[in-house]
Amino acid sequence: LNRQFLFRPWDVTKSKSVCAAAKVKEMNPGVHIDAHTDKVGEDTEDIYSDTFMESLTGICNALDNVNARLYVDSRAVYYNKPLLESGTLGTKGNVQVVVPRMTESYASSRDPPEKSIPVCTLKNFPNQIEHTIQWARDTFEGLFKQGAEDSNAYLSQADFLQKLEQQPGVRRPTLQQLHSNLVSDRPRTLEDCIAWARMRFEEYFNNTIQQLLFNFPLDMMTASGTPFWSGPKRPPQPQSFDSNDELHLGFIIAAANLRADMYGLKGSTDPAFFKKAADAIMVPKFVPKRGVKIQANENDNTADNSGMDDDDAECERLTKELPTSSQLAGFRLSPIEFEKDDDTNFHVAFITATSNLRARNYKIAEADALRTKQIAGKIIPAIATTTALVTGLVCIELMKLVCGDKKIEDYKNGFANLALPFFAFSEPIPAPKTKMGKTGTEWTLWDRFEVNAGKDLTLKEFIDFFKTKHKLEVTMISSGVSIIYSFFTAKKKLEERMPMPMSKLVAEISKSDLPASSNYLTFELCCTEIDDDDEDVEVPPVKYRWRNF
Repeated sequence: LNRQFLFRPWDVTKSKSVCAAAKVKEMNPGVHIDAHTDKVGEDTEDIYSDTFMESLTGICNALDNVNARLYVDSRAVYYNKPLLESGTLGTKGNVQVVVPRMTESYASSRDPPEKSIPVCTLKNFPNQIEHTIQWARDTFEGLFKQGAEDSNAYLSQADFLQKLEQQPGVRRPTLQQLHSNLVSDRPRTLEDCIAWARMRFEEYFNNTIQQLLFNFPLDMMTASGTPFWSGPKRPPQPQSFDSNDELHLGFIIAAANLRADMYGLKGSTDPAFFKKAADAIMVPKFVPKRGVKIQANENDNTADNSGMDDDDAECERLTKELPTSSQLAGFRLSPIEFEKDDDTNFHVAFITATSNLRARNYKIAEADALRTKQIAGKIIPAIATTTALVTGLVCIELMKLVCGDKKIEDYKNGFANLALPFFAFSEPIPAPKTKMGKTGTEWTLWDRFEVNAGKDLTLKEFIDFFKTKHKLEVTMISSGVSIIYSFFTAKKKLEERMPMPMSKLVAEISKSDLPASSNYLTFELCCTEIDDDDEDVEVPPVKYRWRNF
């Protein structure tokens, strides 16, 4: 943070908003800023409530992820607030101005998804350090986060195994992980964690490579007569564990400490202790198996490793050996969220060691911890010049919003790449219009049916309101994932629901309390026109006031 305009080295560990507010007040003592430190999201809608959102005249974003942007954008649209959305990525920057009832919103268009690495390349045929780092990152998630979460779900959800049976391809590896975490490899001491880490080393960097070379020998030729191990496919070499190798021991130390952390055991950083414990472990000799299927190409639909009967038999065996939740009452694992910015938590140390060991298998140039952290954490250095440019462009659009009475052609979305250099400006795209039935009434994403009857309407009154005022026959009403009313609902149930207030219906059907901070409920409707019940009519959502009239 100390390279950016608002922060200095002594601000590190403090809240960004508080530091930024203080710095701005230094620059201009006349400005008034309230610094908030709460995350903006669904969890804090009691803080950033209807009252708060309606009090705003506009929103200016400086966010670092798409989900947060989509959330703030949805709130801006819901409350009809202008939004200035911007972002930087190295030398690239963009500004989008979102104007109520005029332009499309941030969510109206999306960037293409990032190009992903084919699974077969990650699992069996890496050829770049980025491939081995991504594999190490996925391994971290599977071992220390997903595995722990699955174990906790098994111990807390009575129907976990039943649900798992309905997930072919996932059931067996999940049961194997549960068995490892709760039965065969459940550690009681740090030495147990070291033994587990030593076995993982053997599995990842020796056994798997031996099996791969057994399936695809070094002299193997393809159907077209070319060597199989050619082009991007690098022939790997198995590694034998050597506790005197710093990288080998580094993997054991990081993996064992993370395993211990998952089980609430005390860790250690003494290399001599790990070296002695790792050398004392007897590792069974690996013999490659026949009949193991390995995906050779992205389009290769390889069957599962074993027949379905064997799979079912193995699943039954694993399930029988699992302890019941009552046998482990109160026992829970601690899932580990990857945190790149703490150098003492072994997260980056594990990714670095795992990635470099795999890179060594495939003769790929290894990467140091800093480079690994940048790739694994997707860190793009911030450039002050890009920040300054984007801030300036945002301020120009802010001036236009403050002035008001502007046409769509007066606003400009901006795109820049200082490295080329490239600068482009375009008019915002108008909000797409939808026609409502035969009336031809047009509406956009900014429109709502605003229903404020001065009281909480019953379901019957709500349906009659649309029939009388908008000449629409409501055939279905939903709130979130809950269906509040549909024309095919059983007659007895309809008779019960018709006299009930809308808010009570939502609470009862969704089985959740209504938010204490919100005066509104949002409903999605399916409708037909009264004089034409054959054709569904597209209508905007309903913003329904249910209290504090």
